[in-house]
Amino acid sequence: MAKTRLTQRKQFLYVAKGAYAAKSALVVQARKADPAHEGIRAGFTATKKTGNAVRRNRAKRRLRAVSHILLESLGRPGWDYVFIARNNTADIKWNQLLDEAKAALLSLRHKTKCNQ
Repeated sequence: MAKTRLTQRKQFLYVAKGAYAAKSALVVQARKADPAHEGIRAGFTATKKTGNAVRRNRAKRRLRAVSHILLESLGRPGWDYVFIARNNTADIKWNQLLDEAKAALLSLRHKTKCNQ
């Protein structure tokens, strides 16, 4: 299953209109891709509220690592995901970040299964 990145603003805006799951360390948004594709696409963002450039980059690196671990098993082919960092994403313990991301992805899986 191919995993690619969302890079254009219009792709992020498209996914923002889909389902989302908010946790204390991150927000995950998901939407069926248009046009449809076989793999899973993911995008990552951190606003200036998250902190300075160093904190934002660290938060995004951690989100990329989380997605690399979890999307293969919890993501759905043909769907796009956007991971949004929160204030504590850069500092939270790794296992807690993984648990919250897993819970968010499972919640999205349940929400989108009902709306498919």
